[in-house]
Amino acid sequence: MFLIEVCKALKAKRVSYAVVGGYAVALHGAVRGTVDIDIVVKISEKSFISAEAALKSIGLTPRLPVTGKEVFLFREEYISNRNLIAWSFVDQKDPTKVVDIILTEDLSDLKTKVIPVGKEKLRILDIDDLIRMKKKSGRKQDLEDIKALELLK
Repeated sequence: MFLIEVCKALKAKRVSYAVVGGYAVALHGAVRGTVDIDIVVKISEKSFISAEAALKSIGLTPRLPVTGKEVFLFREEYISNRNLIAWSFVDQKDPTKVVDIILTEDLSDLKTKVIPVGKEKLRILDIDDLIRMKKKSGRKQDLEDIKALELLK
């Protein structure tokens, strides 16, 4: 399973992460289909560089020609002036394998929980912080996710 492969690669490079987005909604117990994996990491140069190395180690490449160091250094500009909220990685051989590192959230400010998935333990965003993130987005799918998550509380 691609999600487990991604999380194992992040752990191997010692990246503190949490799964957010549609996968986190589904892992909390709501029915939700999604293709891309959204994660948050600590906002630090080391985290971005290590996350980049982890994702490259499993065959993913950044969609934009920028490095982890550059993303860290210019993150605010990317968000404010280029409306870039995620740093995307894709498998060129299988474009359904996509990982987005959310740039607008800092893992250091968020609550997480560890859940078992098969033989692995994955870190996901706590339901309250996940709802808060989805409220900020305001997209139609996120509003539906909020309704489903509220029922699980």
